[in-house]
Amino acid sequence: MATAKLTGEELEEIKQMAADHFWPHARPAGDMSEESGLKVVTDAEGIWVTDAQGKRWIDTISSMWLTNIGHGRREIADAVHQQMTEISYSPGGTVSPATARLASRVAALAPDKDSRVYFVSGGSEAVETALKMAKNYHKNNGEPTRWKVLSRRGSYHGATMACTSLGGGGIAAPMNFGPLMPGNIHVAQPDQYRCVYCADRGGCNLECARDVERAIDHEGAQTVAAFIGEPVSAASGIHVPHPEYWPTIKDICDRTGVIMICDEVITGFGRTGTMFATEHWDIQPDIFTVAKALTSGYIPIGAAVANKKVSEAFMGDDDKVFRHLLTFGGNPAATSAGNANLDVMIGEGMVQNSADMGDYLYEQLQTLYEHRIVGDVRGGMGLIAAVELVKDRDTREKFPKEADLAKKINPLMDKHGLLGRAGDVISLAPPLCITKDEVDILVKRVDTVITEVEELL
Repeated sequence: MATAKLTGEELEEIKQMAADHFWPHARPAGDMSEESGLKVVTDAEGIWVTDAQGKRWIDTISSMWLTNIGHGRREIADAVHQQMTEISYSPGGTVSPATARLASRVAALAPDKDSRVYFVSGGSEAVETALKMAKNYHKNNGEPTRWKVLSRRGSYHGATMACTSLGGGGIAAPMNFGPLMPGNIHVAQPDQYRCVYCADRGGCNLECARDVERAIDHEGAQTVAAFIGEPVSAASGIHVPHPEYWPTIKDICDRTGVIMICDEVITGFGRTGTMFATEHWDIQPDIFTVAKALTSGYIPIGAAVANKKVSEAFMGDDDKVFRHLLTFGGNPAATSAGNANLDVMIGEGMVQNSADMGDYLYEQLQTLYEHRIVGDVRGGMGLIAAVELVKDRDTREKFPKEADLAKKINPLMDKHGLLGRAGDVISLAPPLCITKDEVDILVKRVDTVITEVEELL
């Protein structure tokens, strides 16, 4: 691997330009200090990321839950370059071969092989599109009063106003952006470690699923358009639901006429050891959203994928047209990247590797229970796992805010070559190309970080 080297003068110049003009996401504007965790990175390969000074880190969450095939794949760059030498944008009323091909391939992988794929530019747009599609579906079927949306407390579904109104988790906490979109009803989040219905009660009783039915009954089914949830809740701390949770949700939605939307922006394309997470429960969502790993983050893309029942509601006369348009949806360069990405993912068996290495990762993470502050280790469904740190394991008491756990952990992550985000929960979702030896390195480094955190508390 050839690292792009910068001279000391060049590096300082770049840092100054960033400090003056770059606005980092979810960080103080202009903060390019070493303490902030912002780094000038110049190279990456597989699970490893390298900065301008040659230091390497393991990418613990695939950059932002997206670099599924790993960094440094020349195949993607070659495919995009070739496409852009042919046609870089398909004008209105046209479609490029790359876009048609990717739509067909995604549909072939979807639970409903007759699905239609509505391309957009990213995950937030995909969710926004799915919400509008669900509401429009009901209007086209003579039920315009169905406009409310059920989502789970603490979930994160994107950064647009509509997405921020859903769940309110992560950086979507609404305190700075109100008032939010009306008609959003929040229901219980599956969380067997801290569930208000079943924690300390001998196991899951599926009350979190039945909470959806209670909310529909309370609001009136004739007013509810859709329910949306991640198959495995990522932003809320990596929660794998009870095996009957999603079948129960599907049954409730089918009985009440509510459109079931599965947000697979993080879980899709191999993350959970299957191509899509819904395969674990053999369910078919009415609409599911994808983004991130569809191109493994090499170029922005997203899509709302609608099953035949939903898409057929938009067929026929002009009054049923889905009047929604996004400039870069189905961009040929992006869809060519998607096709190349799927070629790599399928050709190299990365979905199966996710299943195998995910099992191994979960097994190795069990050793972390040796630490008194490790309360829960979650995973066992592909390469998505979490370690939750607690003040008291017996009572599951969280660390108080004044403990500043994130400020203690993140510098240690940096010190020990781990690139990611951590606080009360250390999330782990490395690229699907990870090897067994690299899993061992990852777990050993996490172990070291927790050891040193314990010494500070």
